[in-house]
Amino acid sequence: MLFSQVAQIRRLGGAPVSTARARSRNDAQHSHTSPRKPPPVSAASLEAPATDAAASKGSRSRQGTRSLVPLYIATFVIGIGLWAVAGMIADNPLIPSPLSVVVSGWESILDGTLWEHTSASLLRVLVGFGLGVALAVPAGFLMGWYWLVRGLVEPWIQFFRTVPPLALIPLVIVILGIGENARIFVIFLASFLSCVIATFQGVKNVDVTLINAARVLGAKDLTIFARVVVPASTPFIFVGMRTALGSAWATLVASELVAAPSGLGRMMQAASQFLDTETIMVGILMIGILGFAMDRLLLLVERRLTAWQEVRA
Repeated sequence: MLFSQVAQIRRLGGAPVSTARARSRNDAQHSHTSPRKPPPVSAASLEAPATDAAASKGSRSRQGTRSLVPLYIATFVIGIGLWAVAGMIADNPLIPSPLSVVVSGWESILDGTLWEHTSASLLRVLVGFGLGVALAVPAGFLMGWYWLVRGLVEPWIQFFRTVPPLALIPLVIVILGIGENARIFVIFLASFLSCVIATFQGVKNVDVTLINAARVLGAKDLTIFARVVVPASTPFIFVGMRTALGSAWATLVASELVAAPSGLGRMMQAASQFLDTETIMVGILMIGILGFAMDRLLLLVERRLTAWQEVRA
């Protein structure tokens, strides 16, 4: 193309050269006198990079998940085998074998006791965890976005975060009694403190270059917050949610030890009084299975919402 333009100029006797120079001078003067305004930003322009990369990144993450399934199965089989071997070597009647635990769990399923205790514990975890996350996410956003909120709220959160929720159980019982409100409040507090810090850190770690670029394009603060800050901090939010889920299950057992009419913690406490280690192991396995399943569910949702993110397979 450059060669053809040069040839055309030569055929015309060089006149277009001066015209082009004059036109370039006029363009330069016009650019100095009336600078062009950037076009207004739109939601589609901010979402385009994430949309373009979603399919490829999502497919790679799903392939990575499928490749781990055989390893999951293998490690569970190895763990059960080590459990059986350890029981035979120890020669202790109080160490139950995997087969005896399966038999005890099946009997509990048939008579309905396992479902009763499991449903009670699962309901407490879902309510306490849900309330904690529902309050922690907006609180973390406010702390990370507004310095005034951070200065007023962060010292109290850091103070209570260093106090184990289990240490508050005596005070909670005195104030709220020994009913469901006390148990759910302790689970709520553990979930909230675990999730709010992760959300706050996610907002603080948003790349300033992205925010400045959106402002140059004419985006308002609300658009920047919804289209830049929230997507960039989503991985941190899910890390906080997964940590909060573990804290909720860990706090559940302790809260159910105090005059709970039902629950897996109550079931294990009652079984310990009769040295029924099979039932204790059934409760431990149920907590682990439910916690693992809920964690995998959160991980699946996270991968769906953050398919644009480049991660290692």
